Amino acid sequence: MFFDGAANFKGVGIRAILVSEIGQYYSVSAKLKFPCTNNMAEYDAYILGLRLAIDMNVQELLVIRNFDLLVHQVLGEWDTKNTKIFPYLHCVQGMIKRFTKIEFKHVPRIVHNEFEAALDTLSSMIQHPDRNFINPIPIGIHKQPAYCAHVEEESDGKPCFHDIKEYLAKGEYPEHATHTPKRTL
Repeated sequence: MFFDGAANFKGVGIRAILVSEIGQYYSVSAKLKFPCTNNMAEYDAYILGLRLAIDMNVQELLVIRNFDLLVHQVLGEWDTKNTKIFPYLHCVQGMIKRFTKIEFKHVPRIVHNEFEAALDTLSSMIQHPDRNFINPIPIGIHKQPAYCAHVEEESDGKPCFHDIKEYLAKGEYPEHATHTPKRTL
């Protein structure tokens, strides 16, 4: 699981991404409509990801972070001085007990995922209506240009370049060609 938050002049956005063992991405993001610190946003994003994992009945979880503070606080290795963080910390500590195995891995900030960053930015900047949910934005991966899927077969059974090939070979327009197709050739 990856999670993070982004703050800018339009607000705070959080996101979490679960990546399955086969590389399938499951993402969730939200805009926070209340004042909070960056650390509070981090905890909110962590809770968002944990809820997604629990809803998906994940039993073993690897949490990958580029920022150690939250992980060390959750594990009790570092003290938390900000009283606003205590409710988040207790919530997270209760939620991680629902997993049979949970591990934390630190990666340097240079190992950055553009997909995660885009979700952060999108969720922080989008102007949400006053609802709790926005319809998902599907993002597909296309392996060829869109026009390739819409090339129709010629009705005469000849390839689409047939008339051009004939014109180049014979120097004559097709007999059915009008003014516009002739100009095109």
